[in-house]
Amino acid sequence: MRKIAIITGGSRGIGAATAELAAKAGYDICLNYLSNQARAAEVVATCEALGARALAVQGDVASEPDMAALFTTCDSALGPVDLLVNNAGIVGKTSRVDTLPAAALEHVFRVNVFGSIYCAQQAVRRMSSKYGGKGGAIVNLSSIAATIGSAGEYVHYAASKGAIDSFTVGLAREVGREGIRVNSVQAGTADTEVHTLGGGNPDRPAMVAASAALGRVATPYEIAEAILWLGSEKASYATGIVLRVGGGL
Repeated sequence: MRKIAIITGGSRGIGAATAELAAKAGYDICLNYLSNQARAAEVVATCEALGARALAVQGDVASEPDMAALFTTCDSALGPVDLLVNNAGIVGKTSRVDTLPAAALEHVFRVNVFGSIYCAQQAVRRMSSKYGGKGGAIVNLSSIAATIGSAGEYVHYAASKGAIDSFTVGLAREVGREGIRVNSVQAGTADTEVHTLGGGNPDRPAMVAASAALGRVATPYEIAEAILWLGSEKASYATGIVLRVGGGL
């Protein structure tokens, strides 16, 4: 029997790559997207071609009602979730801290932190033995920014990902004996669109490539492979870890 994965922010980049690899690994896919229905439909078609049942559900991760509806839709269409990938996130406006608009700060935290917690709440209510569930795995997407701080550009983003790492460790300890493993991938810069959206720095991938030990940025699939490993039984004794996949940064 195929397991079921919910992947937020799945219409592009790391989310889309994770959906494809999960479909290959035997998961049926419930894909969340914010606005690009056409791209989400393409990812669904790719997953279906790989033998998975798949659907795309529109919703804003920053909205608790939207995320509750995402999980309810998955329950009805596919069944209860086995793997949650909290991938949706934004870099936000490039800014020093002293000139960062309050609205931009709030938006980054609502998407990156609140959204991950909203989804984890829904997943725990389905996975936990406390609620009659059969267990499962949650993988949160962090960033090496949480460690290096991203001074002069994305300190607010780095802080949001630091919160994700703390949330990962705390939740893992909270639900470990209820059959749920919780881990995060502290991803390095990947070749995706995220740095061109919402006022980000489109030159950042080239900057990172110049300083990374491997001399390049990651592909989305390299990050997705780490996500799928943490979600799989191959990582059955891994919980509460922050796995750094940063190309040597």
